[in-house]
Amino acid sequence: MTPNDVTQAINQAIIQGGSRWVVSTIAAFMPGLWALTVIFHLARPHILRTVRKLTLRFGADVWWLGYVLVRDAVILITLALSTIFLFPDLLNTVPLPLTAPLAALLLFASLYVKLLYDTDESFQAYRVATLLLAVGAALYLVPQIFAIEATSQGWLAGVANFLTSTSNTAWVGPIVAVALVGYVVIGGLIYYQVAITGRRFGKKRDKVSDAAPQAG
Repeated sequence: MTPNDVTQAINQAIIQGGSRWVVSTIAAFMPGLWALTVIFHLARPHILRTVRKLTLRFGADVWWLGYVLVRDAVILITLALSTIFLFPDLLNTVPLPLTAPLAALLLFASLYVKLLYDTDESFQAYRVATLLLAVGAALYLVPQIFAIEATSQGWLAGVANFLTSTSNTAWVGPIVAVALVGYVVIGGLIYYQVAITGRRFGKKRDKVSDAAPQAG
């Protein structure tokens, strides 16, 4: 081997090893983000009770707005990091939870509900968003705990082999395909409701805004 070949091999090994380390680190950090996402979402009744106890209106507004900003920021960060599970090559080469793409899809669906419905006012919408978050968290946490982090447990070998992406590559393609189709469908619905109709579900059009084009 020439010196150039050795240099290229070293660079390639560093790049591949670095990318695997980054992906594995994100995958290991995701359980914490999923837990925070569910906790902040379920903390809404407690926050409301606390807000009602505050006698100063400004303090109540700051408390509620701070909660909403942190809750939604955690959800957005979790969704952004979950996009790495939509790449089949990563799932085939790095041991990751097999159902992670479906968990990301359900998280995106919960954001769709929160975007087009007022989950802070409608209990039905809040219940749907809660169900989507709970199932999505289960689809990620169960493989991460009982497969990726349980390789030393012999009695969980069958579960680990099935729920780990690198040992069950036959399911990687279909799961990623379903997740991508779901992303496209939900993204199309969001675009239609926000950009085409210009309104959210369950909210009537503003009569003034509807009459404005006619007046022009």
